[in-house]
Amino acid sequence: MMPLVLDVIGLVAVATLFGSMAFFSFVVAPLVFVKLDGASAGRFLRGIFPWYYLVVGLLSLLALAALAALRPLEAAALGLVALGAVVARQGLMPRINRHRDRMLAGDPEAERGFNRLHRLSVWINGAQLLAAFAVLLRLATA
Repeated sequence: MMPLVLDVIGLVAVATLFGSMAFFSFVVAPLVFVKLDGASAGRFLRGIFPWYYLVVGLLSLLALAALAALRPLEAAALGLVALGAVVARQGLMPRINRHRDRMLAGDPEAERGFNRLHRLSVWINGAQLLAAFAVLLRLATA
C-alpha cells in the first residue's frame, strides 16, 4: 500500500512540476514581453524568477523524496532538476541581474556576459523541463 501512495505522490509532484514549468516557459514569460513595456517586463521577471526556481526546486525535492526508495533513476533525474534550480536561482540569476543592470547603465561589455548567462539559464531550464517530462512519462507508463 505504501509504495502505491508514494508513487502517486511522486506522480502528482512531477506532473505539477512539469505543468508549472511548461506554463511558465511557454505562456507566462513570452506573454510578459507582449503585454508589458520592456522596463516593466524586466522588473516583473526579476521578481518572479526567484519564486519560479524555488517552486521548481521544492516540487523536485518532494517528488524525489517520494520516489527515492523504489525508483532511483527517476529520483536521480529529479535531484538534477533540483540542483539546476539551486544553481539558476543562487548562482546564475544574481550574475544575470548584475550584467543586465550594467547594460542598462550603458556598459557595452555587459551585454555579451548577459547574453551568455541568459542562454545558459535557458539551456538549464530546457534540460530540467525535458527531465521532468521523461520522469513523468516513465511514471505514467509504469
